[in-house]
Amino acid sequence: MTATPDPTTAPPGRPPVVDLATWQAARDELLVREKAHTREGDAIAAARRRLPMVEFDGTVEVVGPDGPVPFLDLFQGRDELVVYKHMWYDGAPHQGQCEGCTTTAWHLKEADYLNARGVSFAVLTTGRWDEVASFVEFMGYTQPWYSVRDVDGPAGGHMGYLTCYLRDGDRVFLTYSTTGRGNERVNGSLGLLDMTPYGRGEAWEDNPEGRSEGRDPCWSWRSDADGNPTWGPTSRPVPQWTRPGATPVETLGRHGHHH
Repeated sequence: MTATPDPTTAPPGRPPVVDLATWQAARDELLVREKAHTREGDAIAAARRRLPMVEFDGTVEVVGPDGPVPFLDLFQGRDELVVYKHMWYDGAPHQGQCEGCTTTAWHLKEADYLNARGVSFAVLTTGRWDEVASFVEFMGYTQPWYSVRDVDGPAGGHMGYLTCYLRDGDRVFLTYSTTGRGNERVNGSLGLLDMTPYGRGEAWEDNPEGRSEGRDPCWSWRSDADGNPTWGPTSRPVPQWTRPGATPVETLGRHGHHH
């Protein structure tokens, strides 16, 4: 038989140990709040579908693997389009590219379910296409990528956001764009971490007394070759260590701010 752990020697800040009935009562109480949160999310989504939209020139050219193409081509014949706008550090090697954007793009590696619903997906970035193409190949991404360098919004513009568009024939409209933590909705890892007793491990989280302090937001997005979270010059965005040929590094190779 396995002995029951002694709560007095358990890691500090862990949940209290109770019987199943007590746990179920606490779980049911939280469920009321979770259901209210779900209903409020549904109401917000309903309001989002009623936002006005902005028309722009759908013939503006972006650059992909086949050269310049009109923005309209990104719809792939469908009426709706979701894009992620990926930040870019000019001239930086693979490990120097945006770790935050990597978390979003990595969780959107396929768009089959979007396509089945009549929605296309693409990644846009301000990087030069020759640099972007090498990065996409290294990461093993299969979703379409395009460079919107020197392209104004709503097709280009500020990076780091999820943005939605609607097509009506040859007319193209901006309908919605996230801000800040709005990108989290596609990051399934964060959703699962939020369910765990120790959470994300970030400094801003409201944790029980006795729990060890979290670290700066996004601290786990980069690691060294041994898997230790670090923002240092020996780090890569976490998924890169799974890529063939990924080796330890000594510099991020960044020169200036991202675009």
